[in-house]
Amino acid sequence: MSRGPQHYHLVTLGCPKNEVDSDKLAGTLVADGMVATDDPGAADLIVVNTCAFIEEARQESVDTILALADARRDGAELVVTGCLAERYGDELAESLPEVDRVAGFGVPVALGATRGAGAPLPEMDLLNLPRPAAIRPWAYVKVAEGCNRRCGFCAIPSFRGPQRSRTVDDILAEVDQLDVREVVLVAQDLASYGRDDGRTGAIVPLVEAVAERVDRVRLLYLYPSDLTDRLVDAILATGVPYFDLSLQHVSPELLRRMRRWGSGDRFLERIAAIRDRTPDAAFRSNFIVGYPGETEDDHAELVAFIQVAQLDWCGFFPFSEETGTYAATLDGQVEPGLVRERLAELTELQDGITARRRLDLVGSRIEVLVDTPGVGRSHREAPEIDGVVHLPADVAPGAISQVRVQAAIGSDLVAGPG
Repeated sequence: MSRGPQHYHLVTLGCPKNEVDSDKLAGTLVADGMVATDDPGAADLIVVNTCAFIEEARQESVDTILALADARRDGAELVVTGCLAERYGDELAESLPEVDRVAGFGVPVALGATRGAGAPLPEMDLLNLPRPAAIRPWAYVKVAEGCNRRCGFCAIPSFRGPQRSRTVDDILAEVDQLDVREVVLVAQDLASYGRDDGRTGAIVPLVEAVAERVDRVRLLYLYPSDLTDRLVDAILATGVPYFDLSLQHVSPELLRRMRRWGSGDRFLERIAAIRDRTPDAAFRSNFIVGYPGETEDDHAELVAFIQVAQLDWCGFFPFSEETGTYAATLDGQVEPGLVRERLAELTELQDGITARRRLDLVGSRIEVLVDTPGVGRSHREAPEIDGVVHLPADVAPGAISQVRVQAAIGSDLVAGPG
C-alpha cells in the first residue's frame, strides 16, 4: 500500500537572494512529486539553506541545523545547502555527523542523495531554474549571481564566484510567471548587472522592462559609485523612489582600507540631489562598526553623517573577521567593548531618526500594496526588512489602495480610509 507523497521541510536563513534560491529548490522538489510541510517532524526531507556572511549568521545556521536534527523523525534526511555548505563543505560534513548531505549551490537536493549514496549527482543551475507560483503579491527576483568586487571585509566572491548575469529574456519570463504586483530585484552587486558579459549600463533597460510588467519595481543593494543619473531616473520613473545604498562607512580613509569608493560628503551630495527632485524618496543603508583601524574620529564622522543624512532606515553591524579577506590581514583591531558602545550609540541615534521620520507622515495620504490581511507597504518600506503599514483587515491582499496615516508606532505606521 502506498504511503502517499513524501514531504519536505525547507528553512531559509540569510538574505533575500537565499530566498530566491529556496524558491527554486522548492519548485524542483514539488516537480519531483514532494509536498511541503511546516512540521519538520513530519518531513521525509529537511533542507536548510544557510548563510555564512558573518560569524553571527554562521552560528545561527549551525544552531538551526542542530535543532532540526533533533526535531526530525527516524529515517528523515537532513540536507544542508547554501553559503555555509559552499564555503565550509568538507569541514561542515566532518563536524556535523547529524547531517546526511552537505550540498553546494550546484548540486540538486534529492531524496537518497546522502553522503553515502556513492554516485555523483548532476549539477543544476539554481540561477535559472523555474520557480513555483508566488504566494504573496510581491517577489524577489535574482538577476545575477556572484560578485567581481573585492571589498576588504567580504568573502562572498571566494565562494559565490565572479558575477554571472542572467539574460533579460530569462528574467522577464520569471517576472511574467510570478504574476505579482511588486518585483524586488536583487543581486550581490545589482547595479553591475550585465557588466560581466559586456552589457555596461544594462541595469537601466532591465528596470524599465520590468516596470512595464508590474506596478512596482524595487532595487536592493546598490553600490554608490554605480548610482548614475540614468539609474536614478529609471528608479524614479518606476514610482518607487526607494534607494538601498551599500555605503558601509563614510570616513574616506576607512573606506580605502575597506577597498571601497566614496566619502560622507559625496554620499550626502547624492542623497540631497535625489531629495531635491523627489522629497519623499526613501533611503536605506548599512554600516560596519569596528573595522580594523576605525578611530574615534572615524566614528564621530559616521555619527555626524547619520545626523545630517536623516536616512529612513539603517543597519549597523559589528566587524566580523572573515578568513581569506584583505581585512583579516590588517592591524588596528578595535576592542569589542568599544565596538559595542559605538553600535549602541549609532542604533539609538538612528532609531530616533526613523521614529521621527515616521511620525512626520501622520496625516498624509499614501499608496500601499496590501501584502496580507491588515498589513501593507508604501514605497518607503521594502518587504521583510523595514517597517510596515497596519491597515483595516478587510482590504484584500494584492490590492493597491490610497490610505491616510493615522499614527506612527516606532518603525510602523497605522493607516485607514481618508
